[in-house]
Amino acid sequence: MKRLVLPRLYVILDAALLTVPEERAQELVAAGVRLFQYRNKGASARKLFESSRKLVSLLSSQGARFVVNDRPDVAALVGADGVHVGQDDLGVEEARRVVGLEKLVGVSTHNLEQFQHAAASSADYIAVGPIFATGTKSNPDPVVGTEFVRKVRPLTDKPIVAIGGVTLQSAPEIIEAGADCVAVIRDILGAPEPAMRARQYIDQLGAINHAAIG
Repeated sequence: MKRLVLPRLYVILDAALLTVPEERAQELVAAGVRLFQYRNKGASARKLFESSRKLVSLLSSQGARFVVNDRPDVAALVGADGVHVGQDDLGVEEARRVVGLEKLVGVSTHNLEQFQHAAASSADYIAVGPIFATGTKSNPDPVVGTEFVRKVRPLTDKPIVAIGGVTLQSAPEIIEAGADCVAVIRDILGAPEPAMRARQYIDQLGAINHAAIG
């Protein structure tokens, strides 16, 4: 089975930090971002559906992948590329039955036991974190640090996505520790020029990629 390859940068469009998600998504996809997740914890099912449908239409036409947070039913209905579930959401296999075999299913993990369980599941990628302290969750899990990435890297061939407090300065260290990809929220969405910040990530992490290949 061919290994899934994710872009180095995974932008999470957190509705709590956005006024019009589609406008920010358009700026970021134009800057080169090719993997997005939409997170809207407080939205009704209808609101989440409507926003996600707009984002699918916008991003799929420009070659970017789009994943819905938490809700496999909404992901399936809008034709998203997949769903990302947490430890309190439907399990990976249940989510897979909803979205289908051809769609992405990602899962968040916060400790070794959760990671091992995810590695043994049909999850396409495994998120680990928070790597550093984060302000985007009201009740975050304990920080795991880059050492956790090094610890779990040998346990799976699945792509590892590092999330939580990631910044432009810390991203190279995270990739070098073994993560395939960094998921970024505030450091891009809260930047004075989000598109420029995203481009900086892409250029910086791409250089690491080329160096590793060379």
